[in-house]
Amino acid sequence: MLEQIQALATQAIDVFFHLDVYLNLWAGALGPSLYALLFLIIFCETGLVVTPFLPGDSLLFAIGALAAIEGSPLKLPVLWVVLPIACILGDTTNYFIGNRIGPKVLSAEKSKLLNKKHLLQAQGFYEKYGGKTIVIARFVPIVRTFAPFVAGVGSMRYRRFIGFSIFGCLLWIFGFTAGGYYFGNLPQVKSQFHYVVVAIIMISVMPAIVEITKEHLRSRTKSKPV
Repeated sequence: MLEQIQALATQAIDVFFHLDVYLNLWAGALGPSLYALLFLIIFCETGLVVTPFLPGDSLLFAIGALAAIEGSPLKLPVLWVVLPIACILGDTTNYFIGNRIGPKVLSAEKSKLLNKKHLLQAQGFYEKYGGKTIVIARFVPIVRTFAPFVAGVGSMRYRRFIGFSIFGCLLWIFGFTAGGYYFGNLPQVKSQFHYVVVAIIMISVMPAIVEITKEHLRSRTKSKPV
């Protein structure tokens, strides 16, 4: 059993860091049906609180690069229609899940399905930035999965939430797919794609790291005796 888990983990890591290679294989096998798979991945990453581990930024960059290849089954205009819909529907699903079960989860000491630490981190973002959290968190892995859930728990009306959600989804998807389309097939990028994936992740989480560091330093300053 342990060997099977290790094999699956190794395979998942390999897919994560070589998305361009696997996407080419999937594109050859699935053709236009790849749109449905991409829709499902983006929907699950944004809509299901239990799947924050799914690739987001790097996946969008990789499919943008794939769309730039002549003869590719993926077309950028179609991606710019399909993926925002998946993102917005995912956010909406997540918001209403939070609205229904969120208070119970946050009040419970432990949760078997959800990482409460991640939920509280998203709640901290929400309390600090308000509605803008939905846009800002879109570019922060893990936090973006929990932000709509926390918004549903809080007092944000859905009409206000969906406005931020649409803007954030469009900015996120257009930005990363366009970046992949125009830069992903440069020889320097293509040959070092795994490093590019790591760089994208690091840049994405940097705002969260800065905020957490600032908060930690502030709390240490307050706790020091005068």
